[in-house]
Amino acid sequence: MTGPDTQAPRSGADILRIALRRNVGAMTRGTLLMGLYQAGETAFPIALGLIVEHALRHRSPGALGLAIAALAVIVTTVSLSWRYGMRVLQKANTSEAHRWRVRVAACGLQPVARDVDLKSGEVLTIATEDADQTADIIEVVPLLISSLVAVLVAAVALGLADLRLGLLVIVGTVAILSILSVLSRRIGDSTQEQQARVARAGAKVADLITGLRPLHGFGGNHAAFRSYRQVSTEARHQAVTVAKVNGAYAGAALALNALLAAAVTLTAGWLAFEGRITIGELVMAVGLAQFIIEPLKLFSEMPKYVMIARASAERMALVLTAPPVSTPGVERPVGGDLDIDGVRYGTLRELKFRVAAGEFVAIAAYQPRAAADLAAVLALRVPPEAYEGAVRLGGRELAELSVEAVRELLLVNPYDGEIFAGTLRTNIDPSGTSRSVPEAVEASLLTDVVALHREGLDHAVRDRGANLSGGQRQRLSLARALAADTDILVLHDPTTAVDAVTEQLIARNLAGLRRGRTTVVLTSSPALLDAADRVLVLDDGAVTAEDTHRNLLATDAGYGAAVAR
Repeated sequence: MTGPDTQAPRSGADILRIALRRNVGAMTRGTLLMGLYQAGETAFPIALGLIVEHALRHRSPGALGLAIAALAVIVTTVSLSWRYGMRVLQKANTSEAHRWRVRVAACGLQPVARDVDLKSGEVLTIATEDADQTADIIEVVPLLISSLVAVLVAAVALGLADLRLGLLVIVGTVAILSILSVLSRRIGDSTQEQQARVARAGAKVADLITGLRPLHGFGGNHAAFRSYRQVSTEARHQAVTVAKVNGAYAGAALALNALLAAAVTLTAGWLAFEGRITIGELVMAVGLAQFIIEPLKLFSEMPKYVMIARASAERMALVLTAPPVSTPGVERPVGGDLDIDGVRYGTLRELKFRVAAGEFVAIAAYQPRAAADLAAVLALRVPPEAYEGAVRLGGRELAELSVEAVRELLLVNPYDGEIFAGTLRTNIDPSGTSRSVPEAVEASLLTDVVALHREGLDHAVRDRGANLSGGQRQRLSLARALAADTDILVLHDPTTAVDAVTEQLIARNLAGLRRGRTTVVLTSSPALLDAADRVLVLDDGAVTAEDTHRNLLATDAGYGAAVAR
């Protein structure tokens, strides 16, 4: 049976319903406290009116002292109910936003349907801003109800003084909400478009940062910056549009609320002049006309926030409802052998080879694209349905295996592995469970980086490894892959940014550390090719030769020309 935490939303409305259902208890407590706050706020001018009425009639110091004590109780109630009510609601809001952030991030780490054109920067915006704005519904509903309480209390109190005053408040409130609901729809549409454009700009920034060095290399940075400026300008124009709509909404709400307050004040003054209400009731009416502006303002702003939450929830649904690229199986592989059987995908043409359990195999791909396509297939970035042939782990096809089982057995480390803000240690062992961190650091020759800093493995690393050189980042990524200690490890160009001597040492260390476990290296490095048990030559999408590195150098001139440095 699916609970509120695990059920899959189908739309933005479902996301909002799940959020509301999951926080019923907190919202109930918050509504009671905020209702008490609004009732106390509204009771203040009522109490003032009663005090004036009582003082004019009886002129008793004792009654005046009692009235002042009553006012103190009201003020204390207002203060405490607001403090604890907002504490309850904001805690629930923050917790709910965190739950959706985690859920969106989990979906972002899994492949999504290709027809959902979302880049990592867009998913990041959805997991942050949209998750926060969706969770705001937890505060919106209690504040909406508590504002309604204040309006009803005011309407009843004024109605007891004179029915026309009470009806004026009720009719005016309905009219204000009807007018503002039209504007709130425009805000929701504009906000959704703004979030989409901001997300596209964020995705463009992420792409630029990733490719900045190659862009500088061939002089394409100016064109890339112009491209970013265009999407950024579009986002800015949409933000200005949203600000205009928000300004129109806020101005209309303020004007309408002030108009209603003025109407109540003038009507009460006319009734007092006619002698139909007392001076105390007039003071109460004037006070309520002023105090009612705040709950009316809050009440009239709620539709806007509801529409913003709905728009953000719809964007989250784009990620949460997107089907996976493939439907994974449930089986678990047995053994550490890898079998590629007639795979056709991208540049790969009837690719066929087998790596036995415990073997160290290097693949020399003459076309870099072929190596990237093979890595993508093995990393599950390509669904089994998207290529011909079969990939087997431990004798079972990938389509039959669960994603968790594949990732426990097989790790594909990309050539551009991400480096995260944190420390060297948290980048090598993010989960904090690896027992082979020292061996991984030594094998990847990250020891010199560790020795450079007094903090050692606890040396701080900036986002994307901005305070590390290219070679240091690459060795850190390699250390992380080795520390995972998986049965099958696939490395894609792990040493392109290091010098030849370091590369030679890494190749020797890698062969020693991975002895007895399956290792595949996609590389053109002579050192790594020489360290492997055998080398497969991948040319034009198929294996065209197979032997040791030294035998291939002696017998295949094309191979020698391709890998010689």
